Amino acid sequence: MFSAFYSTYAVLSRATAGGPGPMELFNLKTVAVETALLLLSSFVCGLAMIALGVRAMLWTQIGLLVTGLLGAGFLALEFNEFARMIADGNGPQRSAFLSAFFALVGCHGLHVSIGLLWLGTMMAQVFTKGFQPSILRRTMCFALFWHALDIIWIGIFTNVYLLGTLT
Repeated sequence: MFSAFYSTYAVLSRATAGGPGPMELFNLKTVAVETALLLLSSFVCGLAMIALGVRAMLWTQIGLLVTGLLGAGFLALEFNEFARMIADGNGPQRSAFLSAFFALVGCHGLHVSIGLLWLGTMMAQVFTKGFQPSILRRTMCFALFWHALDIIWIGIFTNVYLLGTLT
């Protein structure tokens, strides 16, 4: 799915219809903070998986909670960016470039939101059911999903934001 969104963005990234492009729209300082929050959340998620592996309930829960808080901070900044752009008249209907941008970045944000729901579910299951093999497996699957979201974000950060503001 993300490859289709990436491809669409690559094709439409210059189709601004005379409107603003990445140079005018993107605040790299804010995007850098978003990126730091998401990467830090992935690191903390890894620490939570180590705690899960040694069956340390408190540290597993703290790690998962901090992962979720950092992910929520990422989403808040992304939502703020979208709201600012739309308020300035630069919503997805403005140009093909913006349609592709909102679709790609919004799809990633949707997956982060789903990941946060999954994270909350896993925190509740670890707390109530303990370290059963099925719970451990599901929590590890969540961690893989969360790390994959970071990999996708690095692609978005590089190709959309960094390369978009260089040209």
